[in-house]
Amino acid sequence: GFYTAQHLVKRASNPEASRTNVSEESLCTWQPWLARTAPGPYQIKFIYVQVDIYERLPVPFGLVRFGVAPDHPEVKNVINTFTQTAQHARCSFHGNVRVGKDVTVEELQEAYHAVVLSYGAEGNRTMGVPGEDLAGVYSAKDFVGWYNGLPRNSELRPDLSCETAVILGQGNVALDVARILLSPVDILKKTDITQHALDALAESSVRRVLIVGRRGPLQVACTIKELREMVNLPGTRPEMEASEFEGIAETLKSLARPRKRLTELLLKAAIETPGEEELERRNRAERAWGFRFLRKPLEVLPSTDLIRAAGIRLAVNRLEGDGEGVRAVATGEVEDVECGLVISSIGYKSLLIDPAVPFDARKAIIPNTMGRVQQTAGLYCSGWVKRGPTGVIATTMNDSFDTARTLLQDIGKGTLDVSTVKPGSQGVSTLLEKRGVKPVSFSDWEKIDSEETRRGEIKGKPREKMLDVGEMLQVARA
Repeated sequence: GFYTAQHLVKRASNPEASRTNVSEESLCTWQPWLARTAPGPYQIKFIYVQVDIYERLPVPFGLVRFGVAPDHPEVKNVINTFTQTAQHARCSFHGNVRVGKDVTVEELQEAYHAVVLSYGAEGNRTMGVPGEDLAGVYSAKDFVGWYNGLPRNSELRPDLSCETAVILGQGNVALDVARILLSPVDILKKTDITQHALDALAESSVRRVLIVGRRGPLQVACTIKELREMVNLPGTRPEMEASEFEGIAETLKSLARPRKRLTELLLKAAIETPGEEELERRNRAERAWGFRFLRKPLEVLPSTDLIRAAGIRLAVNRLEGDGEGVRAVATGEVEDVECGLVISSIGYKSLLIDPAVPFDARKAIIPNTMGRVQQTAGLYCSGWVKRGPTGVIATTMNDSFDTARTLLQDIGKGTLDVSTVKPGSQGVSTLLEKRGVKPVSFSDWEKIDSEETRRGEIKGKPREKMLDVGEMLQVARA
């Protein structure tokens, strides 16, 4: 949402030129680059766009606040750019507004010339196996929300009294969860991790984390940065099965550079004999982690009282096919792993926000063409709800810029009608007032931000996040 808004407010005031009776000389004094790239004469057309951002919570920034790992503060620096966007003269933030409940999408369309849906993917993809409803089984989305302070997950209270945890999935989120479970508390206490999560992790008995995937080492979905962090995590050592890496070294020459570097690091951690210093570090380690490949969950095994997870049964796979077409096929063998904590990191999915919005339930996205929602004039989408929950922050940035460009092109071509006067936020504010909804402005958010920072300073942290929406609203309106 913020990336889309950023591009709109930055680019919307740039001129579009078409031939008419305007002298090239007068144009050159105003915008020299245009004269150099497209000789005149010209007609200058300015597009000014007012952008209003509506957010369900009283606090902005979405997954940058609630998804990025607390020990990745450098990734959160993008908040500085988002803040500049929110403070732009032609951008306004309206928090504490639930689109689809407090105001419908149709009502937004009546108030604005264009509406962009950027609400992400808040649903979980389920494993679809017996036992996944047992205590001790969590989605990675909820677990991440718990340690990152998402209000709806503040009461999760995961039981960390077991020795072994199994994470299903091998993407960056899975590695984030593994790293948080195994990180020394002295590292975490300097981050913006929530205090209740920090307290729970300080008492955690988890000493071993297995990161399970249905395919092989060449298909692991994490990036090299996250893998390197696991390899170098203080107080831990890698424990992997050498047999799962047979033949992998021979494929290195044929791999694209990013995949090659990732695989080399994986091989180094898994099967290479460490140097003296690294060997000593591993021998001192009290915690361990490792990938398990070619495994698919069949069942979460219950404890004797049938209340909580005590293990997981995995199907053993083999790979068939080559390259991008490789697929995992069950061999008929099974393997039981004893564990008391199972975290499913097999993906998110978008949900329907409003019955008036077209939605592809199978793909869990809004059907669109370059961000234009199909068969719905003036409605656009960006981010995960547009293309699915894949990629890193930069992927989402570029995707959102594409949607913003599409919208501006539609205005420039006249395919998006902006000739009529629309009330914008004034019209929506009237509706919200009648319904007893009080939006939170960006300056209101800055009060919350200031208080969270103050509380964090007391504990030596960047911030201590508020977990209760009611408390957020109380501070915002003080």
